[in-house]
Parts: sequence; structure tokens; C-alpha cells
Amino acid sequence: MQTGAMAVKIVIEGQGFHLEAELSNAKATKRVAEALPLRASMSRWGDEYYGRVNLQIPEDPTGKEIIEVGEIAYSPPGKALCIFFGPTPASRDERPRATSAVLPVGRVTAGLATLQGLGPSVRISFREA
Repeated sequence: MQTGAMAVKIVIEGQGFHLEAELSNAKATKRVAEALPLRASMSRWGDEYYGRVNLQIPEDPTGKEIIEVGEIAYSPPGKALCIFFGPTPASRDERPRATSAVLPVGRVTAGLATLQGLGPSVRISFREA
């Protein structure tokens, strides 16, 4: 498992889609990387998919509500991984906005547009590339 200075390359996939992503070197990311592979049933909220995973990561000062398109984040209150691919119902402009502060842990690097065509819920797996 790579958890040092280099970003961890991961694959996010489900029925009919395949995304490439990198986990960042953020503090919360180490716990995500160590827990791979992860699987989740994810629900759609605007242009965000979120799903509860078996991780306990406390909130920290890196949390934020305004997210960039393509970011992957962990929500401490929901114990959920989130993939942001456009505005959410909480957005005030074109940027995704979470309902509470989330911890950015990575970014989708390829295939993000495929999420637009998916339905209200998907089964997703996160694994090392």
C-alpha cells in the first residue's frame, strides 16, 4: 500500500462505469488508503454520490463545504465517501456544496462524465489501481 509522498492511484467502478482517481496526501486519506478495497451503496444527491463506508475518521481543520468538481471526500457525520461531479441541491453556484464540512481525500482523474448518466443509486467499489 502506497501511503507515503506519492498519491495512491485507485479505481472506482460499478455496473457500467469505470473511473480512475488519485488519493491525496491529506491527513484523512491515510485511513481511506489503508481500508481499500471499499464497497458502498451510494445514493445520488444532485451531482454527488455518497455512501456509508466502514471508516471512522474524525473531523479536522481541512474540512470544507465548497468542493471542486471531481473531488472525492469523506463526510465524518455520515461516515460516507462522496464523489462530487457537479452542483448539489445545497449549491449556490456551479460548484458542488456539501451539507456539512467534508474532508477532501482525492480526485477523479478520468471518466467523471460517466456519472451524469447513472441513476439514483449505484453500487461502487474503490480499490487500488
